[in-house]
Order: sequence, then C-alpha cells, then structure tokens
Amino acid sequence: MTGLEGDGSSASEHLADPHGDPFLRTRFAVPARPGTYLRRERLTRHLDQGLRTSLTMVNGAAGAGKTLLVADWAERLDGLPVAWFTTETAGTGPGMFWAYLLRALHAVGVPPPAGVGFPADANRVSPTLGARLAAELSARERPVVLVLDEFDRVTSPEIAEQLEFVLRHAGPGLRLVLVTRTEPLLPLHRYRAAGELTEIRGAELALTPDEAAELLELHGLRLPPAAVSALVERTRGWAAGLRLCALAAGESPDPEVYLKEFEADRSTIADFLLAEVLKRQDAETQDLLLRVSVLDRFCPGLVNAVTGRDDAEAVLARLSRDNAFVEHLGHGLYRLHPLFAEILRAHLRTRLPGLEPELHRRAAGWLRRSGRLPEALGHGAAADDWEFTANALVDDLAIGQFFTGPRSDAVAGLFSRMGREGRGAAPELVRAADRLARCGIDGGLTHLHRARHELAEHDGTADEAAARLSCALLEALAARLAGAPERAEDAARAAGRLREAVPAELLDRHPELTALLLDHLGSARLWAGRFEEARAALSTAADSAPGAATALPREDSLGRLALIDYLDGWLGRAERRAREALAETERFGLSRPSGSGVERLVLAAVAVDRDELEQAQVLLDTSAEAHPAMRDPVREAGRALTTARLHLARGDPGAALEAVEPEVSAAAVSPWARGQTALVAADAHLAEGRTETAAGLLREVPDEQPACAVGAARVRLATGGAAEAVRLLDRARPEGHAGPAVTVRALLVRAQAADEAGDGATARGLVARALAEARRERLRRPFTEAGPWIRRYLGAASPPRPMTVRPAPGNGTSPRGQEPPPVVEELSGRECDVLRRLALMMSTEEIAADLYVSVNTVKTHLKSVYRKLSVNRRNEAVRRARELDLL
Repeated sequence: MTGLEGDGSSASEHLADPHGDPFLRTRFAVPARPGTYLRRERLTRHLDQGLRTSLTMVNGAAGAGKTLLVADWAERLDGLPVAWFTTETAGTGPGMFWAYLLRALHAVGVPPPAGVGFPADANRVSPTLGARLAAELSARERPVVLVLDEFDRVTSPEIAEQLEFVLRHAGPGLRLVLVTRTEPLLPLHRYRAAGELTEIRGAELALTPDEAAELLELHGLRLPPAAVSALVERTRGWAAGLRLCALAAGESPDPEVYLKEFEADRSTIADFLLAEVLKRQDAETQDLLLRVSVLDRFCPGLVNAVTGRDDAEAVLARLSRDNAFVEHLGHGLYRLHPLFAEILRAHLRTRLPGLEPELHRRAAGWLRRSGRLPEALGHGAAADDWEFTANALVDDLAIGQFFTGPRSDAVAGLFSRMGREGRGAAPELVRAADRLARCGIDGGLTHLHRARHELAEHDGTADEAAARLSCALLEALAARLAGAPERAEDAARAAGRLREAVPAELLDRHPELTALLLDHLGSARLWAGRFEEARAALSTAADSAPGAATALPREDSLGRLALIDYLDGWLGRAERRAREALAETERFGLSRPSGSGVERLVLAAVAVDRDELEQAQVLLDTSAEAHPAMRDPVREAGRALTTARLHLARGDPGAALEAVEPEVSAAAVSPWARGQTALVAADAHLAEGRTETAAGLLREVPDEQPACAVGAARVRLATGGAAEAVRLLDRARPEGHAGPAVTVRALLVRAQAADEAGDGATARGLVARALAEARRERLRRPFTEAGPWIRRYLGAASPPRPMTVRPAPGNGTSPRGQEPPPVVEELSGRECDVLRRLALMMSTEEIAADLYVSVNTVKTHLKSVYRKLSVNRRNEAVRRARELDLL
C-alpha cells in the first residue's frame, strides 16, 4: 500500500510536487500503531460496513483515535487496494492537494488517467482533471479505497467541490474514507438520504469504561472500576487524553491522584509535554528543540545553522526513534509535532526572550545560500529583516514573481507587510514592483526614482547587475502602463546591455523576466501603432519556454498578437490566437485574474463582426477581470471600442458614444486607437443623423492604416462624398495586405459608390466578391451595416452564413443504416467549448463555472448544439459529434 510502483514512466518522473519539492512519502504511508494501541472490534466492523457505501466519514475531535483506527482497519483489508493520503496544513491549494492525491493512487497501482498530468501550480488544477479521474475510476472492476487523513485541514470549498464531483461520478469504483475533526465541506445530506454514507462520530469514537480499562492495562496501570469510570467521565472518553494520562500516571507515585489532577487542569497536557518530554532531554537537546521550533520542516544542515551545532543529524535521529514528538518525513527532513512546536515556541519566548527574530535570520541566511529562495523569504520576513528579504528576491532576479507564476500571490502577500522598513535599492525596487503590480503608476515611479538614485551612488559594482536589470523590467512595465512607448524602448535597450552582465544561470532560472520584458515592449509598440515591431517582440515572448512561470506573459502576448490580427482584418487568425492565449493559463491552472483579458476582447470583437451579439456580450463581460499590472492603454482602448461597436450593432448609438467618449489616459497618442475611436463616434453620429459632426471627425483618422482608411471612406460615402471615398481606397489599397474584415468593407464601399453612380453591373460584381471573401470568415456585420441599397444585389443570396459541415465518409450512418441529416450550420467556437465539456460528463453548472458564463447561457448554447446536430439529448450530441470528427 505504500510502494511507488511505476506506470511505465521513468523512475524520476513525477517525483516533485508543484513547488518542485520531492513528494513526501510519509504522507502516503499508513501510520504505524504503537505497541499500546487498543484495537476496538466494534469500530472496525462498522468500517467494514462502510465498504458498501461510497462515502465513509470518521469525524471526531483531535486525538479521538480516528487515524489509528482507520490505519489498523486498512492494514487488515484483503483484496482491495488502499491509497492513503495525509493532507497538508490548512491553506494548501487545489494543485498541491490533487498532485498528492494522484500520487497516492499511483502508489497502489492506480495511475493517473491518460491526458492528466500532475498539476504545476499549487493553487490551481485543470478543469478536466476531475472528470477524467472519475471516468477512470468508474471503469474499475474492483473499487479502490481512498483514505484522506486529517481532512479537516482542507478548508477550500473549491477542493471540496472537486472531490465531491469525482466521488459522485466514480460510482462503485471508489470508496472514500474521510478522517476529519470537523464537518467536511461536502453535501453529506445527499449521501445520507441515498444510503451512501457511513458515519463514525465522536460519541462512537469515545472509549467506553471497559475499553479505557484495557488501554490503561496496556500501559501497566490497573485502576479500580470507579476510578476508570471517573476518568472516562472527566475525559469524555478522549483517546489521546487517556493515553497521555496513562503515560504520566505511570511515572507518578499515586496514579489515581495524578489522573484526577491531570484532568482537573486543562493546561496539564502542555505541562506534561514540557515536563515529561522536553525536560527529560539533556540541556543541549532542550536548547536545540527550543531553537528549531521556529522552523516548519528542517534538515540537519539547517538545524546546525540555526543552533550553531554540528551534531544535529544524530540528535534528530535519536529524538525521532524515541518518539519525542520529532517526526521523520523521509529524505532527511524532520518536523516537530505541531502542538509540541507551539508549546516550545511559547517556552522559547519565556526562556530566551528576543532570540526568535535572530533564529529566523539565521534560517533565512542558510536557506538563501542553499538556493531555497521561497523559504528564505519567509524567514527573512518573519525576522522583520526586510533589507535582507528584498535583496534576496532582487539578487536572485526573481522580481518577476510579483506578476507571474504560481508564487505571485505569495510573494505579493509577503512583501505587503514590509512597510517603510529597509533601505537601499532592493527594498525600493520591491516597493515599486508592489505598486506597479496593483497598477499604481505614480507610486511605482516614485520608488523607481529612489532605486535609480541608490544604484547611481554605487555605480560600477558588478553584483548590482541583477538589481539594474530588475529596475529596467519595472521601468518597461511603468512605461507600458503609462502609454509611453519611447520610455519602454529605452528600458528594453538598457535591459539588453545588462543581460550580458548577469550570470546565465540566473536568466535560465527565471525565464519570466525576459518574457515579461518582451511583453511590455511589444505592448508599448502596439500602442504606438508600430504593428510589425510589436509583432516581433510579442511573438518572441509568446515563444518563451513553456511553464507556469511564463504563462501570463505568453498569454498576454498571444492576446495582443490576436488584437493585431483583428485590427488588420484577419478574423479567423485572430480567433485562433485568442483561443490559444486562453489555453495558456488554463493549462497551468493559474489563479484568476491571470492576464489582461485582451484575448476575450478580441473574441468579443470577432463575435460582433459575425453578428453573434449574445456571445459577444458574454465575452465582453468576462474580459472585465484583468491582472492589475496588465491594465494598460491597449486594453482600455480595446475594451471601449468593442463595447461601443456592440452598442452600435444593437442599434444604440447613444450608448456607443458614451463608451468611447472618455479618453484613455496615456503619455503618447495611439494612432490606431485615435482613428478607431473617431470612426466609431462618426458611425454613432451618422446613425443619429448628425452628418456634419461625423464628417468633422475624419481629421482624427490616420489614412496610413488600411482599417482606418476604409472606415474613413465609409464615412465619406455616408456624408455624400462617393468620389472622395473611392480616392481614399485607391490610395490605401487595402486589398493587398489586409484581411477580409477590412477588404470586404472596402469592396462594399466601392459597390455602393458604383450603385450611386448608376453602374449596377460593377456594384453587383463587387458585392459578389465581398460575399465570397466574407464566407471564409463567417463575416456578416459589414452587410448589415451597408444599408438598404445592398438588398437588390443580394437577390436570392444572403449574407454569409456558417458553412455546411458534412459527416466524414464511413462515419455518418445512423443505427438504421440511413445517413444522419447533415449539420446545417457549423458550430461556433463557444458551442464547441460547451460540447467538449459535455463529452467530459460535466454538468450544466460545472460548464458554466468553467467557462465563466451563466447557466442560462450554457443552456442556450446546448439548445443550439442540439439543433445543429439534429439530436435531442446530451449523449446523442456527444456521439454525433464524434461521428463528425468534431471531438
């Protein structure tokens, strides 16, 4: 039950948790029972009955004997695999929880299902993990028994929901046993009503007088029945209390009197631990225990550094063997029993006041030298040594962790306590990063100025290259947020020079720094309208080494590349890039909001051009969330423009004007943002009959960009300048390098001009070309915008509809031998998203949560999917989609 059998992969594969630390084998081991353990058959029989139900809960107070009871029962099970997983302390994220749970199943011969890897982020998991794991377990011939010990430490509703989903859908392939101190966050009433819950609670766990007498006898104590009954009454049958009482009473000259005193004073347990465990050690060992109480987990080297000794390895091994509340975790790691550690820390403050910060400082120094930066930062902060802590972060070139990666929230939270403590360049850089991570441009620039001043006073120091490179990164971010492209270029040039002075292994260790820098530079260039230069920087950022650390800049870069494609008129390409961007952070399960949401804005804009207005609104709503450090002028302008275009498409020009009226705050003017804003405003004014106002806005429209030139031509045409509109198109020549969303509109402008000139044949030919080009991109909006003149040229044709999809040869026959009806419309991207999750057995509510949309929206998409696939039920939709190679 505790082995680590392989699944065909290499022995070194999947041996690290999401933090990069080795899996702790002790968390998969069934706890050993002491020689004085009392086996209680009435409880093991109850657990045997639990094998008939999907869920068993053993719920009682700390020390009630839950773990040892289940461990003894599990060791005696025959014929069933038992996976044991002792959960970590409260606050463990879903990624860490599921990584360990999957490893526990793997250890007993139940490998993760195909396509499910181990989570890379301690705080997130893939939305498909639960469905795939449930499907794998439901196919088992024999159930696997999964014991989750100390489940009360799991306080995350998200983890509880995910676990309940797996349990509900695994069927008879899983028997879940929860060992917990508190009521778990599961819908127990459902399992209770269905007869699928076995419960062992505190009252049943409590020792009876007869059991207590047996337990005391195992400790060498024989007491009168009345004394035993009194002890049971006073302890309420609490197993740990009885054991501690028995241990202490065994050393007392009058056990019966001692037992009365022990239970009379509620602090007696703490007194016992100090008197009977700590004081039994020699003075040097007592001192070691007091000092290591500030550590969560420790190895002999760290203990030596904190205590100033050189014999920690032997001392720790002895304490572990002697069961002196020092637990060996494997791989040379130890930890104190939490209660013992808490009592020791309180005793440390009494016996050696003022020493605790120094111990944290020593631990931080050793951990930093050992390359264990996260732990070093934690102890540095605990010591209130912010200068050390900030320098550790900056010297390691880890300043980018404020913005991206699985530790960004932890780093930001840790340094939020720094305040004004700490002087020098590194603390100022950390303060600047903290402000910029919250989009505080002014505060960030103030601290950056102070950091530059500190660095200038020590110019020429070789080991300051990391600080200077960190400064360049933050300056690029500040420039991006402020809409100052030239400042971003200066920062990028400075960073390029500084990279040569930084050790290559530091850059390799922190690929997020380069990815962030390129993303900031590309975004600033995009704001400036230098699309090709922006594309170069953003493409390089998007191609950064894949991983959780670079997921955010890669997502954001892909989203902005999608925006460039959209502005150039390539809707299909923009949609593909935007969906690729969405997949980046989803695959690593990073917390939301993770990116800028630009990719959702692009998808919303594409949906408007395709006249899918409901979907556009949903996407626009979900794009509202954004990482504060990504809320730059590009995003704000894109959101305003997409919102305005959606209002126009719905026939509300007043709301469109309100959406684009506020100017985006930026140091430099963006030619494309200014032009697109003017065009949207002009369209809104035209819709309300203000032709002169619309015409007056054209001076704001640059004609060097094809999309803006075509838009200006449309406005000219609408205000009576047909000849001038055609001349604008002749100068811009969008047909040579713009995509269909631009060229279709250009063709329609020329067609309308020909129609007004009485040249119907030319107009008809131009409309036909526009229809042909629009069909590839499912582009409908330009035809709706064109006005009534176009109707005579459409004839029997209609604006492009989604293309017909036919069944794949050989796969499309119905059960009766007839070919199923063809799909009359291609499924939209969002409908495909819903269909894929349908195939994973996700409920409507789960699909809605996964896609960040409402349940009603999911139901609407499902109805559309059923109609297009000519089916009536979920399973038929999935089968039909597979027949058509849509899944």
